[in-house]
Formats: sequence, C-alpha cells, structure tokens
Amino acid sequence: MKSKRLLKKIIFIVALAAAAFLYYYIQLPAINIHSQGFWGFLILLAAVLVAVLRVLPLFRRAREYGETSDLKNDKPFRIGILAVGALVVIFIVGSILSSTVVNAKKYQKLLTVEDGDFTADIQEMDIHSVPMLDKDSATILGNRKMGSLADMVSQFEVAEDYTQINLNDVPVRVSPLKYAGFIKWFTNQSEGIPGYMQIDMTTQNTELVRLDQPIKYSKGEYFNRNIYRHLRFKYPTYIFDNINFEIDDEGTPWWICPVKKYTIGLFGGQTIGRVVLCNAQTGECQDLAVEEVPQWVDKVYSAELLTRFYDYYGTLQHGWLNSVLGQKDCLRTTDGYNYLAINDDVWVYTGVTSVTSDQSIVGFVLMNQRTGETKYYSVTGAVESSAMRSAEGQVQDLGYTATFPLLLNINEQPTYFLALKDGSGLVKKYALVNVQKYQIVAIGDTLEQCRENYQQMMADNDMAGAETETIEISGTIAKITPIVQEGDTHYYLELEGDRRLFDVNVAENLKIIQKDVGDKITFACTENEEVCTVTEIHS
Repeated sequence: MKSKRLLKKIIFIVALAAAAFLYYYIQLPAINIHSQGFWGFLILLAAVLVAVLRVLPLFRRAREYGETSDLKNDKPFRIGILAVGALVVIFIVGSILSSTVVNAKKYQKLLTVEDGDFTADIQEMDIHSVPMLDKDSATILGNRKMGSLADMVSQFEVAEDYTQINLNDVPVRVSPLKYAGFIKWFTNQSEGIPGYMQIDMTTQNTELVRLDQPIKYSKGEYFNRNIYRHLRFKYPTYIFDNINFEIDDEGTPWWICPVKKYTIGLFGGQTIGRVVLCNAQTGECQDLAVEEVPQWVDKVYSAELLTRFYDYYGTLQHGWLNSVLGQKDCLRTTDGYNYLAINDDVWVYTGVTSVTSDQSIVGFVLMNQRTGETKYYSVTGAVESSAMRSAEGQVQDLGYTATFPLLLNINEQPTYFLALKDGSGLVKKYALVNVQKYQIVAIGDTLEQCRENYQQMMADNDMAGAETETIEISGTIAKITPIVQEGDTHYYLELEGDRRLFDVNVAENLKIIQKDVGDKITFACTENEEVCTVTEIHS
C-alpha cells in the first residue's frame, strides 16, 4: 500500500513538473517580478498545489475511510490559502502603486522634451525622395511580387512586419518571408526561409532579396527556432517589447529585440533598458545597452511607446486629478502617426492637440525611434484628420481615400503630404495640404505636378517662403543620364567642376535633347545643394 502511494506521489510530481514546463514552453513568461505574466504563473501554480496536495487528498480519505474533510482546521491548507492570497494581494497592491494615480509626477518625467526649430531640423526634402507608401500599400506590393514568384508562392508568404527603416539613407520597408502553413513549415523548415521582401518607399520598387544563408529564426517557427522561444531560453529574466525585423547596411537580416525596464513600482514606468540584436540566420545574439546600439538600427522605441510617453508628459503636468477633471494645460497626441527619415534615423511624427479639442493642433513632436530623443514644434494648424478630409474632398467624385499625412518642409512651410488611394489600395494621386491653412490643398497626378500646384497656391495667398529663388548656371556637360519618373522623362546633368545634379524635365525643356556630353549649356534653376530643378534652358 505504501509503495503504491509513493508511486502515485512520484507520478504526480512528474506530471506536475511536466505541466509546469509545458505551460512555460508555450506561454514563455519572463522569470521577473516586474512581469505580470510571471505573477499569474505563480498564483496559478500555488492554487494548483493547494488543490492537489491538500484538497484532493482530504476528500479522497473522506470517501475511502469515512474521515471528516475539515478544511477549515487543516493547517497546511490554511497556509496554502494564505500563500495564494498573499500573492494576489501583492499583485493588486503592486498594480495600484505602479499606476499614474499615485505616481503622476514620475510618469510625467519619463520623457524629456526639447523645443525644436522646424526649418533647421527638417530640411526641405527633394521631392523625388519622399516616401510615398504606407504599410497597407507596401503589403499590397509585397503580396503581388510574391504572387509572381512561381518557385516560392506555393511554399511561402510575406510576413506582416513591413518595418520602415533607413537603408543607406533610403527609406524602405522590409519584411521576412514566412511558411505558408504548418505542412509547408514541416517540409521546408530544415532549409529555412530563403529571403525577405524589400520595398523602396520612394520608387515603389519591390524586390525579393534571396539570401545565401537562409533565415533560421523567425516568428513563424514552431519549436526552439521560434524567435520568442529562442530569446526566452537565452534570457529567461528579460521582458521583451515588440520585436522588429530589420536589415543592416550589408543586407544581413536581424531581429531587434528591445528589453523593457520598469522604473515605477512593480509594473509601472515602462521604458527600454537594453536591446538584444539577434542574427536571424544564425541565432547569435548581442546584448547591448540602449546607448550602445549601432547606427544602422532604426527601431528601439516603438511608436506606441513614444506617443504614450508624450501623453503622460502632456496630461500629467498638474497631477492625475487635473488630467481627469479640470484638464488645465493638458495636451495629448493626435490619433495617428507617421515616420520621417532624418540623418539616417527614423523619427515618429504626430500632432499635439488639447484634450478638449480634436479639430486643430497646437504643435507637433518628432521622436527618435533609436534614441528616444523628442522635439516639440509650436505650430498651430489643422489636425491630421482634417487635412485628410480636405484632400479627399478634392477628389470626392473619384472616391479616393487619403493616407495618414507625412510632414514635409516645403518652402519653409510645414506641409502635410498625403497619397490618395483607390478602392484596391493603389496610389493614384498626391496631395499637399498646408498645416496652418488647411484650405490650401494641391492635388497632382505626379509629385512634381503636385508641388508646382502647391507653390502656385501659396504664392496666390501671399504666404511667406512661397517664392522659389532661381539662379543662372553656365558650364560644360560632363555627364547626362535619362531617367523615366512616373511616366515623364528627365535628364540628370553633371557639369564639369560642379558637384550638384541638375534635373531637367524633357517635356518642359525640349532643348535638352539637343545636348550631349562636352556641350556648353546655360540654364535657370532652383538653388539647392544637391539636386537643382532646371526651370528654363537659355542656350
């Protein structure tokens, strides 16, 4: 009899350990007191132990031997219940003491905001380098490209990541392939994932980058090569934030894995303390402090985390109670954000509005996704949704919808750039909307046409900075290159002794077709340090 009881206890202990391991293997909670998932695991485990070790045996003895199952007077049971209750109380109290209700000042100081200079910080962008695609449009292009690859389309799909990064100063979206279901994983996982999709956001060029060494670690794996499980076993105490797919300057695929850091109580004041870089091909990891992250990494702080920081900063200046009732001086971010590429970093852009207003902004913020640096610009104007409605109103007969705006500097004027898409999600037209006077809306079939219309509308409204200064250039053509952009032929010129590029629209300057390398040329153009637009050829 004793041997049977011992065997049952051994079987029970083994089964309980197996169940605990299975729970851990599937749920992957961090072994960290700041992890709410870990506390849930402890509470559940303690409750199961009390039930199995005390409640079930007492009821079994009562059934088999007629003993009274007096749980109230059972000391081990009371101790177990007290332990479960203590864990629950600690969890609840820890949640309250970590909240904004009692820590408003600490939350408000999570973010340091500097005042920025719009014209100095946001240089006027070459119209040909404007990123025209949002994530939805990139997804459509990626899926179409995948559908044209007969050797892969039946086995792989494009993952949903489409992370926006700067690749050698070019804004692109990248997303790895994934297995097209469990059976396709089973037949292909030994070889791995052969590549990733890369989409140039300015030219809309979509390319499947095939790798010499396949991706072995991804979100689509089922067992130990699943990126979340791989990271958990390497770093059991780390609480990871959103994991992002990026590539370095050489095209090597990486998983960028920010590690959460809690600075207020048990569960509050979340920021980013460290970053783990995991090579998607080999699984090798680098554990770095935030300030040690290399320049090519673009996304350490998620847009959602940064906008949450600013909401704390803007609403809790006079305490939590004021943020709920009086709401004096309370500001919040608008409902949406976009990305700007500045100095090889990706910055989150979003407007700032009063908590009591949803029709206008009092300014906007730029937040660096690699460093967390935040700058505020005081500019009154239309909230992004109003600009979107203004642009859609110009093409209401076509039924186009506007993307969330991208902020540009056009002739030193804060300007919303929007792409207008048809029902299938394809970009058909472009719009520029003045931030301060959102009635000024320019529409164009091409970016060049849209900008010309916008500049003319600003000139008609006597707005500062509307005039474009032109200069006269003379020289000898050192190089001439024809390029087709959105259906229009452009010649790019290089002159001897001049490092600038000169953009000539052939349709507007037919004289250019008579020129060749070595010819003398004189023309008027807009003044720019890199690419100058030729307005008229004189000789």
